[in-house]
Amino acid sequence: MANFTRRKFIQVAGGAAAASSLGFPAIVGAASKKVVIVGGGTAGATAAKYIRMADSSVDVTIVEPNEHYYTCYMSNEVLSGHRTIDSIRVSYDGLKGHGVKVVHDTVVDIDAAGKMVKTAGGQTLAYDRCIVAPGISLKDNIEGYDDAAMEAMPHAWKAGEQTVLLRKQLEAMPDGGVVLIAAPPNPFRCPPGPYERACQIAMYLQAKKPKSKVMIVDAKDKFSKKGLFTQAFDKYFKGTIEWVPGKDTGGGVVRVDAASGTLYTGDGKEHKADVANVIPAQQAGAIAIKAGLTNDSGWCPIDGRSFESTIHKGVHVIGDASISKPLPKSGYAANSEGKVAAAAVVAMLKGEEPGDPALVNTCYSIVGPNDAISVAMVYDLKEGKLSKVEGSGGLTPTDSPPEMRARDVQYAYSWYDNIVHDSFG
Repeated sequence: MANFTRRKFIQVAGGAAAASSLGFPAIVGAASKKVVIVGGGTAGATAAKYIRMADSSVDVTIVEPNEHYYTCYMSNEVLSGHRTIDSIRVSYDGLKGHGVKVVHDTVVDIDAAGKMVKTAGGQTLAYDRCIVAPGISLKDNIEGYDDAAMEAMPHAWKAGEQTVLLRKQLEAMPDGGVVLIAAPPNPFRCPPGPYERACQIAMYLQAKKPKSKVMIVDAKDKFSKKGLFTQAFDKYFKGTIEWVPGKDTGGGVVRVDAASGTLYTGDGKEHKADVANVIPAQQAGAIAIKAGLTNDSGWCPIDGRSFESTIHKGVHVIGDASISKPLPKSGYAANSEGKVAAAAVVAMLKGEEPGDPALVNTCYSIVGPNDAISVAMVYDLKEGKLSKVEGSGGLTPTDSPPEMRARDVQYAYSWYDNIVHDSFG
């Protein structure tokens, strides 16, 4: 990757705030309109903030059941003990400061024809435009992995209580124990996440329980940044991390017995684990499915220019729930999509056509002591479809020097602070 591409991209992307690159309109004085946003994660929060920044006359309400948001990005560091759960907790005070109304309730129905959002608490919220950012829900693709099993074998793929539970299990595990990570099939939230998690857990084990090991039982035969991750496995965690591809297990974990701590792979083999981190297949958040925003894939098809649903007009779907390939299901992509949807919604409320979007993604993974890797890309619209911008972005070279890897750790921490502020501040 050329020096210009990598360095210049990270300088811009690390700030996480380049709204001007999205063609964001500065619009004031429009007639008051109502936008209801379902979900207060990174995507929903970003959209809410940027709508208000673009046009303060728009009445923006976020409906989110949780009083605080826990970022999935950087949550793996809670498992290694490199940060606390409180360090990834974000409040909604920043959004309120922008005039966003925050309703802590659960959306139970979206009436696209009547332009109404209904909540479990009995509220009915009318809207001119609705933005749905529900994140993911877990598929029932692993036999025996029910609500009770999730307490015994946490997925920790929604940060917060599950993250704390998995950390406590790691702390309680005897030295010499086995941590088994069941990695999901594509597509899923945070493609590099299971493999960074393995590295973070392995760092904890090497420091506190050196006789223990991590086994990744994958549903896939390849994964994001595979070459860089396997390089880190060999460099830092030889004998501690073992990755087993789907072809060697009959497609990964297909059944669990939570009571006995046993996982069964597609080839019929049993695997005993002292700690089991089971990450099922995923689909759009439950409300998106109930509202009829998903297709047969379980995800939400959208118009790449505005992120408006191709199924229900007047409703935009952003973040992990949307089908926005080639963008990954990542925190930074959610931030970019929130800005694009915000710009489109403000324009469409004025009866104008949304402009062509530009989106950015970068993803850092901390894979060893003072060692991080990253992938970055810029996207635009070509012939009506979201596409990678040729020559943009890139991947950490496998032969990158230690000082570059150490610098990426600092970039990762800076990126985290910036994106949280940009989305919620």
